[in-house]
Amino acid sequence: MKRYFSAFFCFLIVVSAVYAQEVRPTRNLIVMIPDGTSQSVLSASRWVKVYRNEGNHLNLDPYLSGSVTTFSSNAPIGDSAPTTSTYMTGVPQQASNVSIYPVADPANDIVKLNPDSAYQPLATILEAMKMEQKKAAGLVVTCEFPHATPADCSSHHYSRSKYQFLAPQMAANNLEVMFGGGNDFITDAMKSHLKSTGTALFQDNKNALMNFTGEKVWALFDKQAMPYDLDRNPDLIPSISEMTSKAIEILNKNPNGFFLMVEGSKVDWAAHANDPAGMIGEFLAFDKAVGAALDFAKKDGNTTVIILPDHGNSGFSIGRNGLKKSYTSLTLEDLFGTVSKITRTAEGLEKIMLNTKPEEIKNVFRQYTGIDITDQEMKTLAGSKNYKAEDYTSVSNSNNMTHNITVMLNERMPFGFTTGGHTGEEVFLAVYHPQGDILKGNVRNTDVHNYLYKVSGLQKPMKQLTSEIFAKHTDVFNGLKYSIVQGKDFPKLVVKNKRKTLEISAFSSVATFNGVPFDLGSVVVYIDKNNTFYLPKNLVEKVK
Repeated sequence: MKRYFSAFFCFLIVVSAVYAQEVRPTRNLIVMIPDGTSQSVLSASRWVKVYRNEGNHLNLDPYLSGSVTTFSSNAPIGDSAPTTSTYMTGVPQQASNVSIYPVADPANDIVKLNPDSAYQPLATILEAMKMEQKKAAGLVVTCEFPHATPADCSSHHYSRSKYQFLAPQMAANNLEVMFGGGNDFITDAMKSHLKSTGTALFQDNKNALMNFTGEKVWALFDKQAMPYDLDRNPDLIPSISEMTSKAIEILNKNPNGFFLMVEGSKVDWAAHANDPAGMIGEFLAFDKAVGAALDFAKKDGNTTVIILPDHGNSGFSIGRNGLKKSYTSLTLEDLFGTVSKITRTAEGLEKIMLNTKPEEIKNVFRQYTGIDITDQEMKTLAGSKNYKAEDYTSVSNSNNMTHNITVMLNERMPFGFTTGGHTGEEVFLAVYHPQGDILKGNVRNTDVHNYLYKVSGLQKPMKQLTSEIFAKHTDVFNGLKYSIVQGKDFPKLVVKNKRKTLEISAFSSVATFNGVPFDLGSVVVYIDKNNTFYLPKNLVEKVK
């Protein structure tokens, strides 16, 4: 028993040392998130590289340092919105929350919450570094730009699906760099704001992006999400590695340093679809971006790179029930030969199949997969419903062509899946710090936030910044005459005091005083649930 207590005490000392270690700030911070990447995806990706004679290791391997337990405020299995929001704000949040204080759920809450703080927008690491340190900020993603993870860094709302409220905030936050998909979600008002701030906008123009020499730019590709890397036309659409390198080139022009978040968004989407080739292809593309970031960081000597998923997905396994061989007899060829020869995702193959004559289906399928399908499988493909991109989370259990292609492929591969949804296992953690001040061991998503805060060199507590830029309008303008009216696109707060009139639109960073526009320095958030504007508390000085 004494030995047990002694060992336990030593363990506590080690844990305390890990969490209390000195973290020296660096000029730049790069956060890289392969969305929905389970540990097995790393293993499969390494083995595919071995099979293809491309080396034995991933770019991130030398920097693996531990694991992260991610969770929502009231559930152990999270989705991308609350998990990355926690990385950015330090506060665990509920499903669908985008950097906003959750509603208390006392019966299920994993952490203690203040019911009075529900719906309070929470300042993010990105916002803090821009405002306090005047650093540049950028986001690189392969999903549509207002999707959960990028929105977590630069916008606020209780619902991740409300792109009409999230996207304008991302523009209003005056990001120096925004690369990703989502041309359908950029409005004329957003374009006007970008133009007014000297921000270039390129739409479906890779050459313009690659040749850009300025300091502020948005580059969007495709209507919604960008294609999977396996399906991408490299002449028209940049890789995530190319976008990462370009983002670093631009952001590094700021003498104060920069914050960059890079998301390999569609590892998660392929996992939802139970598509091994898609998962591995997306992760290997992401790992090339990791290599680009690490190359810069090591040459720069003043950059921290942290690489970690936001959650697991699909219960992917190397090996499954029903195989003809025992697991000890499965060769490298048995395990990774088929997946290594597939050159399109199931979604990408569907798009080709939709333009293929029935008599050519077998040949085309073989061309992109190396697999000969049966007559019955050909009939199944011919009778499938067309895939819809917006249904990506339910592909694994839908009767669409993408699903049916995936089933045919998976029957010929030795991989297993337990679900088409997220899973609750810990995810990997990898960190590069020029002085070796890394986060290690098993940590929580809240610990990740604390590390990001320390390594960024921020001085003002995040809670204080939140109180300064996201104060309730009822508190800020207490005693003054104000009203909420419907503006052209969003609600508007109008404050009057004698001959002074202040007008503040929701989801904007520009207000008007007696009709003259001025920059607020942060974005204004409106929450309909409590009919409240959250805005800088110093605005009251304008109308006193």
